[in-house]
Amino acid sequence: MTGLTFLIPVALGLGLLGLVAFFWALRSGQFDDLDGAAARILIEDDEPHRQAPAPVLTTPLTTPPAAQDVSGAQIGAQIGAGAGVDRGGDRAA
Repeated sequence: MTGLTFLIPVALGLGLLGLVAFFWALRSGQFDDLDGAAARILIEDDEPHRQAPAPVLTTPLTTPPAAQDVSGAQIGAQIGAGAGVDRGGDRAA
């Protein structure tokens, strides 16, 4: 019950604040030209649209470190020896 003594005034205050904002919008002319914005989107601009400039690169370009120099013979020897290959034949059942 003590919660209602807090929530009812807060709800009334927010409602009053919304009503004040609505009347302020009426007096400041926010609702005067409802069709103008809808018609303005159909009117073509006199000057063409310009593209935005390309972004400026702020970080220097770096090259990745060189790959390890391995000759074809070394790769063939590793493949032929079965380095890192599990053929499944050595498993105990």
